[in-house]
Amino acid sequence: MQGKILIVDAISTNRIVLKVKLASAFYEVIQASTADEACVAALRHAPDLIISAMALPDGDAAGLCGRLHRNPQTRAIPMMVVACRPNNTSRIAALEAGVQDVMAKPIDDTLLLARVRSLIRAHNTAAEWQMRDDTSRALGFAEDTADFGPPGRAVLVTTDTKAAQQWMQTLRPLLRASLFHSTPETALRDLAPGRVPDVFIMILEEGDTHSGEVLRLLAAVRATAITRHAGILVVQPRTDPGLGAYALDLGADDLMTDGFEENELVLRTKALMRRKRIADQLRATVRTGLKAAVSDPLTGLHNRRYAIPHLTRVAEHSAATGRSFAVMVADLDHFKQINDVYGHASGDAVLVEAARRLRESLRGVDMLARIGGEEFLIVMPATPFSEARVTASRLCRKIGSEGFDVPGANEPVNVTVSIGVTMGGTGKLRGLTNEIPSALDLLDAADKALYEAKLQGRNQVNLARPAA
Repeated sequence: MQGKILIVDAISTNRIVLKVKLASAFYEVIQASTADEACVAALRHAPDLIISAMALPDGDAAGLCGRLHRNPQTRAIPMMVVACRPNNTSRIAALEAGVQDVMAKPIDDTLLLARVRSLIRAHNTAAEWQMRDDTSRALGFAEDTADFGPPGRAVLVTTDTKAAQQWMQTLRPLLRASLFHSTPETALRDLAPGRVPDVFIMILEEGDTHSGEVLRLLAAVRATAITRHAGILVVQPRTDPGLGAYALDLGADDLMTDGFEENELVLRTKALMRRKRIADQLRATVRTGLKAAVSDPLTGLHNRRYAIPHLTRVAEHSAATGRSFAVMVADLDHFKQINDVYGHASGDAVLVEAARRLRESLRGVDMLARIGGEEFLIVMPATPFSEARVTASRLCRKIGSEGFDVPGANEPVNVTVSIGVTMGGTGKLRGLTNEIPSALDLLDAADKALYEAKLQGRNQVNLARPAA
């Protein structure tokens, strides 16, 4: 099934006709005859879209939309209305309530299905980002998204400069946004950093003289990295179901089929700006959450959660290419004494500086992670044993050759490091029967080599050779 749709209409014939159209396009259809039934069905079935009649026995579509929006479990479900000759007042009231579209009967099947695809596509995308944000929130990394923000930017795209000026003069007092005009040829060419529109309002002209240019721009906006998340509203001067459906399938977010109507255009543009603002916030919090989930907040290095899967991937690549790699565990010597004598702030300063020195002494391809209090993991792909030994010795010298400036100390504090090294991709490890050691096996072998370095006096490298 392509999605789940709830049809709300008191007239059973209307529901059946619409169900046949949607079922033939492989949608699962649920039915309700009243607003009360619709609210229960929306909670129970979590549809991807609701299609409602304008008038219902216990209210209207605007009232139903308001009820759904007040419930956190149903507020994100998109809703469209099908009506017989809706007047402008009821149409605007429905859009103000949050309805995505109002379609007048008789409905062209091609346009109906394109609108359904567009709304469900947008809903699924939003739901995916919301799910990722929920994961970040559960991990404690995300903040609540705010349904407000600075004024947005909208561009009116048309070749008719005179009409564009008239439209902008009408819209500017109503639209809380920076509004400017562009032609299809210059809309992307003239974009400057920090001036990317939140919404493209693309005007198709009478006679379809320039429709091809506008539709090519639509596809380009969706394919361009800096504009692909922008909202796109296509305005048709007259109803053309085939062209409207094509625009929706190309990636338009919204469609006006009956030309310029200032209140409707403002409502649709504001809705697209609000949707983009919230989506931008969700993407930002997810990116921040993912980064926080795999990063050590003190040193900025990767953490254990990232390091172990990375080590696994390096081992798999090594098995495929036959090239060896090095695994090191480095531990600062007598680190507890620094905390005890100078305080934890000084200990943190040592960790930050040690991380910097280690990072500067490694290749860009090498992975450095903080996996414990004062313990670091280093993974060096495509590295022979001789190079690993030289690198480990260099790291020891880098840490121990120059004192650390720390708060609470009158002079630099001497710090040293011990390093345990093992090799992957060279055969099984001593004490293991596995032909190919796992990431945890390699980490354990490097940890044991580190323990030997500590026993031998610290400030040195110990190498765990693979089994013969």
